[in-house]
Amino acid sequence: MNNQTPIHFLNVVRKFTVNSIFFLIPLHFLELGFSGWQIGLIMAVYASAPLLFSFPTGWINDRFTIQRVIQAGLILLILSLFLINWTHHYLAMAALFLLLGASNNALDISTNNFFYKDQAAMDQNRKYGLISFWLAVGLAFGTFTGGIITHFADFQTLFLAYTVLLLVVLLFLRTASEEIPEKVHIKEYRSGLLNRKTIRFALLIFMVTLHWGAEGTVYSPFLKSRFGLNNLQTSLYISIPLFFMASAAFAFRLFRHNLEHNRRLFLLAMAMSGTGLVLMTVQNLYVSIGFRILHEVGDGLIGASVGVYISRLFDRKSIGGSSGILTVFMTLGAMFGSLIFSTVGYRLGYHTAFIAAGVILLLNTVYGWFIFRRESY
Repeated sequence: MNNQTPIHFLNVVRKFTVNSIFFLIPLHFLELGFSGWQIGLIMAVYASAPLLFSFPTGWINDRFTIQRVIQAGLILLILSLFLINWTHHYLAMAALFLLLGASNNALDISTNNFFYKDQAAMDQNRKYGLISFWLAVGLAFGTFTGGIITHFADFQTLFLAYTVLLLVVLLFLRTASEEIPEKVHIKEYRSGLLNRKTIRFALLIFMVTLHWGAEGTVYSPFLKSRFGLNNLQTSLYISIPLFFMASAAFAFRLFRHNLEHNRRLFLLAMAMSGTGLVLMTVQNLYVSIGFRILHEVGDGLIGASVGVYISRLFDRKSIGGSSGILTVFMTLGAMFGSLIFSTVGYRLGYHTAFIAAGVILLLNTVYGWFIFRRESY
């Protein structure tokens, strides 16, 4: 077993739990009687947690430890899921989703930094394609399993099952020993972040992550209203395309790292993602899921590409805090997307949220082409 395997395992289980909840939780909120704006608020609070914790977590990873943050994040994740199971008021739920977002963010930042700082000899496309593949596998299986549990039981059973699963992971998780980090001065973060190349890329990924807000607030309600799907059918619709996303990430690792090829692949992936998001709103179920698959294939390639680009943007010793700041831009995208697309979706129809998000991705493809002509990422 190499030193990356325990982190891949943790990522699979973490995505299995957190993201199945992310896609299905609006249905639970509707059962509790929450309004559209209350659901949007809760998901925006969840999405906003990294604004507070991304840089501090990355800075700790640079200066002190990654292992301890991973263990602490996992404990807080378990606690938040356990308490969510017993909560019925939207303000209390928002507070717990802040805790859920903070703990998941700590795991996101720390596991990413583990790979950014790892110096094992490996082609970069292969490395980050493999990371994205395992994340997508956990996401796909988790969404499918969550749908089965909520169809045959209820959300309380789901929260309890995932709490127990994460407790087992905590008991058996062992990460590799770490080297002592170098001292990083704040000016090193400033020089790495406050330059044209990084700022242009930050705007690019901000626009990409806007569509996460639509997926977190109106995805499952869209499927229920558009096609009359139950919880199990909803989870099947969501999870089947996610296996294609995992396959796309796996395929990415088969292409050796090449700047020009990566650039073309990234732009193609973003165009596929936007087109699929717009056309998944057609009223034929099978055509809709076909375009959703197109979207997820694009997202799988985007996720692997972004990992490669971030690893090249910053120095290894300061990449923890620097990538944490970049995560803030991604968080802002998801947060604004939650507020914008939940409002649009619940007022004008769920399908309009996906059409708007897809158009933004297509426009962002043009912007990506523009900056890639001027910078080498």
